[in-house]
Amino acid sequence: MRIDRSRLHDAVLAGVVAAASVALFTLYGPDRLQAGGLPAGGMREPDPFGALLVVAACAPVAMRRRWPLAALCAGLVPETLLTLLGYGTGLSSLSGMVLLYSVASYRGLAVALGALVLSLLTYVTAAVAGPVRAASWNEYVVVTVVLVAVWGGGRSLRLRRAYLEELKDRAARLERAHASDTRAARAEERSRIARELHDVVAHHVSVMTVQASAARRVLASDPDLAREALSAIEHTGRLAMTEMRNIVGVLRTDARAELGPQPGVRDLPALVEQMREAGLATRLEVEGEPGALPAGVDLAAYRLVQEGLTNSLRHAGAGAKAVVIVRRDPGELDVRVEDDGTGPSGEGLSGHGLVGIRERVALYGGILNIGPLAGGGFEVRARFPLKDGQ
Repeated sequence: MRIDRSRLHDAVLAGVVAAASVALFTLYGPDRLQAGGLPAGGMREPDPFGALLVVAACAPVAMRRRWPLAALCAGLVPETLLTLLGYGTGLSSLSGMVLLYSVASYRGLAVALGALVLSLLTYVTAAVAGPVRAASWNEYVVVTVVLVAVWGGGRSLRLRRAYLEELKDRAARLERAHASDTRAARAEERSRIARELHDVVAHHVSVMTVQASAARRVLASDPDLAREALSAIEHTGRLAMTEMRNIVGVLRTDARAELGPQPGVRDLPALVEQMREAGLATRLEVEGEPGALPAGVDLAAYRLVQEGLTNSLRHAGAGAKAVVIVRRDPGELDVRVEDDGTGPSGEGLSGHGLVGIRERVALYGGILNIGPLAGGGFEVRARFPLKDGQ
């Protein structure tokens, strides 16, 4: 069973204050005060009833945290009776200050103000109506100042506690926001890596499949040509492994930076040459000077051409031709991949590759068109907006 240490501490405090108050109440009666040269006019001799009132005034300290206002009211009643009946109060007035402090530190402003006013009114009423009068008005002023100071100390503690709680809550909110941002960044990174892997694997595997098919057909009749096809397969496989290593390497580091230069428009001639070796007659046309492009747009344009040529290689059919057109206009980059083949089926149009291309183009505010051409063939075209100076 778990013990509430705060309640235990309050009970001990109440017991100490009650014991000290009873001791002072008993030892310092009217005869002792007069013997010591102190005024004791009108005070009654200590008796068991007075001692019981002292204990009753101190006992509510044990509940000062759980029910502070009720404890204050319960303590003021016997303390007021002690004053009205002319008994000495011992240290019971100290318990009243402890309870006032507790109300100020554990309850709202309205309740705390009410407790302060109640304490002041109770003291003034008992002092005026009781048989023992204060020596001068200075005593009233001192007691009032002490009560207000105790009340102010309690309010300061409450405000500090609220401030610390707000700091903890703010830190928790910031931590949750940081965790949420981290999860979003990881999800975005996984999505980016998935797109890159799909583009790399789909392109290179398609090229290798076509080259392997060509090597199989000419293996018996033309071993030298088959050997060249196998060498091309080996070269394509090495390229695919290198690109995948660069992409997957991001997962092994905490940094989200790229681990190597990414392909771009400058690498399109090598891509077109690779497609020619795979058996797709491809031509590259560059209109205007592309110049330096934003890294994201540069990579997106390259992946679009790569996906478009891969689809042409898969679906255009034997003898089809493809053309890649890259045109740089003021404020826009136009990238097209066209072929004169039969085009992909409905399944090819909804593949993950074209979905990834749509996401890339949309990410940079571009416009994507995918579909058959009016005179036959198929087209994948994207227009990327460029800011001034790009």
